[in-house]
Amino acid sequence: MFYLAGVINASLGAYVLIEGRAFLPPETTRWLVLFFFGFAAVDFWFPRVLKRKWQEAQDRLRAQLDQQEKR
Repeated sequence: MFYLAGVINASLGAYVLIEGRAFLPPETTRWLVLFFFGFAAVDFWFPRVLKRKWQEAQDRLRAQLDQQEKR
């Protein structure tokens, strides 16, 4: 779902970048493009962080289970 949101945010940012100049003031265009591209970056970065943290938690759990089995 994060990747889908990232694609949507990136496409909206590209749309505002290309077409926004025709009907928006330059300052508003810049802020909207930064907003959409910023959230697109977060949408692609956040799942990697979640996956890494989940993997670390699974590794800790396996280590604890291995320790308990050795006793």
